[in-house]
Amino acid sequence: MAEQKTESALIKKVWNIANVLSSAGVGYTDYILQLTYILFLKMDDEKETFGLGSSLPDDCKWKDLEGLSGQDLVDKYEEILAELSKCDGLIGTIFTKASNKIDQPARLKDVIKMVAEENWYIMEGDFKGQIYEAILEKNGQDKKSGAGQYFTPRALIQAIVEVVDPKITETVADPACGTAGFLLAAYDHMKTQSKDVEKQKFLKNDAFFGADNTSLVVTLASMNLYLHDIGVSKSPIA
Repeated sequence: MAEQKTESALIKKVWNIANVLSSAGVGYTDYILQLTYILFLKMDDEKETFGLGSSLPDDCKWKDLEGLSGQDLVDKYEEILAELSKCDGLIGTIFTKASNKIDQPARLKDVIKMVAEENWYIMEGDFKGQIYEAILEKNGQDKKSGAGQYFTPRALIQAIVEVVDPKITETVADPACGTAGFLLAAYDHMKTQSKDVEKQKFLKNDAFFGADNTSLVVTLASMNLYLHDIGVSKSPIA
């Protein structure tokens, strides 16, 4: 069974996985996307293990990859990406035009194995955003790929949400949502305000809207919201 580690240890592990992908010739943006897809499948599996359900179709889950190797693993991974890209709602947004960039079976197996060693889902808040920020920061030393990206510090996000004080019956929009850090902080602030079933349903399905102009960031934001069961049936991210 995977042992739970600290946030910093998991981010270090993500960077180690990124090194494996980089050494396999996978480009910067591509390896963030491949990490996102594979981490998502693993976290969805953990979410389902906790009894919280999954919206993924049968035969498109982490368990369908775990026991495979060689070309069978590559073929199944590509099949899963193709199927999930056809889904409605947040799943389809996460996997928009998804394709496999890890064409070496041994490298893909290494990544699957490294991800399988940890528990990821129970990390709270905008963990996926933190992963992306960490990779951007490290990569920015020798590449311009991360230029122009700015992420609001979590303490500032929390302070702003507390001052604005959104209510559970209101809507919240972030026109430059990034990885959805503001939306998640607003959700955490609002969800404890009422136990009314209809208000909670509205909060989950209709209260949030975000937009961004970078497809990679939209994927990460959508992944973040899905793992918090927000807007699963129809994507709140454009």
